[in-house]
Amino acid sequence: MKKKKFTGAALAALVLYACAPSSASLQLEGVSVLTEEASEAGQTGGETAEEPAAAEAETSSCFVHVCGAVTSPGVYELPAGSRVFEALELAGGITEEGAAAALNLAEMIHDGEQIFVPTWEQLEAGWTAPADGQAQDGKININTATMEQLMMLSGIGESRARDIISYREEHGPFSQIQDIMQVSGIKEAAFERIKDYITVD
Repeated sequence: MKKKKFTGAALAALVLYACAPSSASLQLEGVSVLTEEASEAGQTGGETAEEPAAAEAETSSCFVHVCGAVTSPGVYELPAGSRVFEALELAGGITEEGAAAALNLAEMIHDGEQIFVPTWEQLEAGWTAPADGQAQDGKININTATMEQLMMLSGIGESRARDIISYREEHGPFSQIQDIMQVSGIKEAAFERIKDYITVD
């Protein structure tokens, strides 16, 4: 029996035929890898697109200082575009002594604003809000404050403000805010309500 001889061309054809499945497999694997990379790139692009939205969400809130005749004075965070009455609700609402009529409850709040609620006693004594509708910013210096400025503090009416001024004129300036409890009628409970809003500096 004679052995078949293959020419160079025939051998090349056999080699190509034998390798064809592996080549196809490699090509398919390459397509699969590219598809996965494209998918990951798409996901990364989605996360990047969400970043501006997250940054916008972080800046869509306001911090306001609610003080005066409210149940829980303090600094509160509200969504941008909120109204004064919503800030007062977060602070527990206006107390019985508070004069809601002195405020525009429907006014839109602004970041960094101080919302001061005067008492009826303060209104009767002539207290008026500044022209821009906001109480003065910052703490009240009990060593230099006028009677009107002292009356902006929760629970401090005209007679108590006069007592504070008389005390410092007689005994000299307060060395620390706790010294205000030396004034007749200002005990620990009253001090707790105003301690975060006064200074001696």
